[in-house]
Amino acid sequence: MIRRPVRAAVAAAALCALVTPLLTGAAVPTAVRPALCIPLIWCPTPTPSPTPTPTPTTPGTGAQPGLPLPGLPLSGDTGTQTPDAGQPTQPAPDASTTPAPAVPDESAPVFTKTPAQMASKGLSFTGLKSIGLVTVPTVDGDRIRVLKISADTITITGFSLSVRPPEHDGLVTDADTMSLKGDVTVYLGSLTATGQDGQTLLTFGLDTPPSLDDVEPGLLHVQMGLVGTIADSISYTNTDQRMVAKK
Repeated sequence: MIRRPVRAAVAAAALCALVTPLLTGAAVPTAVRPALCIPLIWCPTPTPSPTPTPTPTTPGTGAQPGLPLPGLPLSGDTGTQTPDAGQPTQPAPDASTTPAPAVPDESAPVFTKTPAQMASKGLSFTGLKSIGLVTVPTVDGDRIRVLKISADTITITGFSLSVRPPEHDGLVTDADTMSLKGDVTVYLGSLTATGQDGQTLLTFGLDTPPSLDDVEPGLLHVQMGLVGTIADSISYTNTDQRMVAKK
């Protein structure tokens, strides 16, 4: 545990060791029918062909001689444009799969890049304030995307934390309880748990933050990638620590 004058910080695997023309390209030679070209995808080589014989127009229709370009309506046609069958169509973006924006957390300390693995029997809150996506700095000068939870207090029962730095031995810390009190902030890489009914499975990733209603009642059987925590005080009961060999 690292204590600062007013705040205490625990980082996962932290320093205390405890994440134009329509046609694009070249000019069209005489007596060569232009080919519709989609830039940067594929442009067929035009092939010479006899000069086409103009097709008579029907008076009053306003139709233009020759063949229309695929995907473009004839002059005077106000109907819906139909894409050419040989052209790929782009699906409309799915808003549900677009990650929510993450803003830099300028108040966050510097963390290691590898989250610790935390497990617990239960996790409860008082004064749950917010849940959102932010980025935090790491020791290599990069920034990583994390889930940030802020509350007055967080109590974790059946606490177990495994810190395994790459290519190094690890440290496992077990405790009956871990209590974080006073302006608590927890930074997570991921979280899976069950609701208070013990059956509803909850999975929180880094695309869209969960609602407060999903979390506020408390969570059971928690597994998380813990990047770090900050609080005015951090305490444990009945603590046991042991070293584990590197994998």
